[in-house]
Amino acid sequence: MAVTRPLEPDDLPAVMAYDRPFFPDDRQGFMRVWVAPRAGTARQTHVAEADGSLTGFGVIRACRTGHKIGPLFADDARTAEALFVSLAATAAPGEPVSLDVPETNREATALAGRFGLTPSFETARMYRGPAPDLPTGRSFGVTTFELG
Repeated sequence: MAVTRPLEPDDLPAVMAYDRPFFPDDRQGFMRVWVAPRAGTARQTHVAEADGSLTGFGVIRACRTGHKIGPLFADDARTAEALFVSLAATAAPGEPVSLDVPETNREATALAGRFGLTPSFETARMYRGPAPDLPTGRSFGVTTFELG
């Protein structure tokens, strides 16, 4: 069973390596800032570990209304749920928490449903040329729609 905890500076290389398969291009510069923001930024990262290995991570950030989790990447649904719970617990009581779930991952959709999340809009991921081979079964929440 995975144990979740806040990101520590020594976790950054493992998080960067874990993130790499989820995006079709290098985004290390973006991810360094996204998962380990400057002090005072309303965003935090939690990691999941089992047997000394990283098994997932997620980020929660403050939004205009409530908080949004993304990315939420994990080896399996149990780990994703543990990360979701740990991240959502950082929001103030009563604050809404949202998660942009990839529709292709039925376990991610089920996770959202178990916590009372309901769809508010839909998007489509589109590519010019062949779609990259991404680990959609381990993607429980996309990083962000806001930055493109």
